[in-house]
Amino acid sequence: MMPQPIRTKEQFLTLLSENLQTNKLIKLLLSKNRGSDKELQRIVVRPIIIREQPMLSFVLSYKTNDITKNQPFTEGLAAINGYLEADFKAAHMYSTEQEIQLDISKKGKESIHSHALTASTSVAINQQHNKEKQRFVELSRPYLQALGVTDSEQRLIPSMSRKWKQINKFIEVFSQALANSPLSTNEAMQVVDFGCGKGYLTFAIHDYLQHQLAINSQVSGVELRTELAKLCQDTAEQLEHKGLNFVCGDVKTHAPQQTDVMIALHACDVATDYAINYGIRANAAIIMCSPCCHKQIRPQMHSPELLQPMLQFGVHLGQQAEMVTDSLRALLLEAHGYQTKVFEFVSLEHTNKNKMILATKRKQVTDNSQILLQIENIKQFYGIKEHCLQTLLAE
Repeated sequence: MMPQPIRTKEQFLTLLSENLQTNKLIKLLLSKNRGSDKELQRIVVRPIIIREQPMLSFVLSYKTNDITKNQPFTEGLAAINGYLEADFKAAHMYSTEQEIQLDISKKGKESIHSHALTASTSVAINQQHNKEKQRFVELSRPYLQALGVTDSEQRLIPSMSRKWKQINKFIEVFSQALANSPLSTNEAMQVVDFGCGKGYLTFAIHDYLQHQLAINSQVSGVELRTELAKLCQDTAEQLEHKGLNFVCGDVKTHAPQQTDVMIALHACDVATDYAINYGIRANAAIIMCSPCCHKQIRPQMHSPELLQPMLQFGVHLGQQAEMVTDSLRALLLEAHGYQTKVFEFVSLEHTNKNKMILATKRKQVTDNSQILLQIENIKQFYGIKEHCLQTLLAE
């Protein structure tokens, strides 16, 4: 049956309601904001399920951040009607059968265009929708409210939008590493997070393993500051998160009997080397590090004369020291049986450093003689006498 032509906003809203009730709605985009809030650029509405209840998820996109609100269908439809009355003058609805565009002129004249989707177009839109709505962390998770990322109504607190982005990116990176690692998702997993701070990522990885993947896991957060370790432990106990604990210590004092995943973000200077050394010696399948404060290598480096005009500028000298330090770390990981990547991550709240070293254990042992030669050539080129990680691995 061919879809009936749509002529008024009321009919548009009626069809929207029908698509919701029949599970045909993919998403609704509200644009062309002419309301009083000039910072609000658009709203994307999608159907979701929270605690087995159908809801509408509103993502309000501002110039500097996004705010997510979840509402039941009835309240959500009323909110959409209100937005079209007062603020937005364009609505673009995608269903599994139709694509409908509603435009409202400044004088209130309505113009609606619709067309049925071909089978191939419908499949493509659904695939795009499935990709878009894939979130590694849902705002409804209880630990996010306990840690102050969301409010009592499970809405993202604007000031925590950067932290929310970091949590999601971290779990995305971890999920990809897990898929490429020799770890089995059918077996218990041991994770240790050194320098866990307030525990955002520690809670996130525990929740991801237990809630989304249903993997029996033991996750330990290790933090040198006593008050933070106690705060996180109290929160874990209040939420009754089994298999999650926090202890006071660091990579030199805390040594779990088994470690499958080793995490060390914002480990200053050689603390990163101690963490990587621990991960290698523990035969961890996944090592995730975000280095900071590269102090050991820089005083040792003697730059070739050709490069000195560039490196007379302090910022360039520092960037070179970071590059050399982390390249040697990555190569040492490669030499010890890991497949390693170095890439940009979301910078932490207390530093603008945004580099991550991600290493996954190779399933087969390969010849490392060429890599060891590369390491020595780099050290010789820059006049480096000692690299902390190399020294620790040699002990």
